[in-house]
Amino acid sequence: MTAADLLAQLSQLTHTDVRTIVDDRIASFHANQHETPDAVFHELCYCLLTANCKADHCLTLQQRLSTLFSQGSHQDIEDGLRAHHYRFPPRASHIIAARQHTESLLPTLQRLHGEDRRRWLVDTIPGLGYKEASHFLRNIGYDDYAIIDTHILDLLTKYHIIHPPRSLTPRRYLDIETTLRDIADQAGLTLAQLDLYLWYLQTGKIIK
Repeated sequence: MTAADLLAQLSQLTHTDVRTIVDDRIASFHANQHETPDAVFHELCYCLLTANCKADHCLTLQQRLSTLFSQGSHQDIEDGLRAHHYRFPPRASHIIAARQHTESLLPTLQRLHGEDRRRWLVDTIPGLGYKEASHFLRNIGYDDYAIIDTHILDLLTKYHIIHPPRSLTPRRYLDIETTLRDIADQAGLTLAQLDLYLWYLQTGKIIK
């Protein structure tokens, strides 16, 4: 299989019911630009939790522990994560560190542009790497960042578009993001839309 085969599959998907799901999800992400600071913070918590964990489980945690994330102590949050069988309860420290930026988070991101926006997140929020920062930015309405996780790497490898990287350094992340941007441009999609279609191709579902 080749990049041309992938583009053909993407074209087919945009003419199915999957397009409605993708469009609705993207609209919900854009709406987050107008959400309360607390809601944006909770979206950040979700993305902090997703590294090496299943997205649907993290979504459940976001929904059930939102009050704890906003108001609980480090120990309360860690206990809550452990009670819900989350793999990395010590990430409570990341949530506590992120919480101090609740009010300033969205205004700061709106003042920044392009790579400066993602770089600020990576440098400022403990526990956020390029993937998690890109995920968060996509989920609050920024369309031009690629979420490069194992599903995306496996799919790009399957279509012989990349060789699987030994490690995903920042430089390699940006290289693969450029490749994905080229694919998105050829398919007439944003990177945010492309991610959802690729996730569907690889997993058969769209979460967020």
